[in-house]
Amino acid sequence: MGSGFLQKQLVTVSLANMTIHFSYNKKQVVQALRYHFITRPEIRIMLIVVNIFSIAAFILYMTNMVSAMAFLLSSFLWAILMASFWFIMPNMVYRKSETFKHAFSMDFLEDGFRLSHEKGSRFWEWKALHTYKESPHFFHLYFDTRSFLLIPKYAFETTEEEKEFRALMNIKTKK
Repeated sequence: MGSGFLQKQLVTVSLANMTIHFSYNKKQVVQALRYHFITRPEIRIMLIVVNIFSIAAFILYMTNMVSAMAFLLSSFLWAILMASFWFIMPNMVYRKSETFKHAFSMDFLEDGFRLSHEKGSRFWEWKALHTYKESPHFFHLYFDTRSFLLIPKYAFETTEEEKEFRALMNIKTKK
């Protein structure tokens, strides 16, 4: 067998039975939620279309093909859309979710992982994960396109543990 197989097995074994502890930082969570929203394909397409519309409105205004009021209206709509994706939606999700107010322990086991806090715990088998993504401060573990779990990178004691976790996610999910 190739060295890739041995490396995958070593990563799985080294992370098995590892536990991390973390709580969430609001500023970093809001940034991670922005990342989640911006990476959604339907939102990305909508942002591109709205930006193209805004550029076209500006060009049409500069060539006197539309009135100042039409240009201002399109600019106002653009600003509202950008503000909603950048500020309103991430902050709403943060405020409504109790999850971000708890301290957690997360155990990585051979057959899955367990997330625990003072009110209880939940176990997931590895096959429950669909994919994962990374943002500057978090690993986003996706169960489907809308359900995900944020794992702070600062929860790992060393950069080596973080690298091992990334390798494990590459094995256990379809990134």
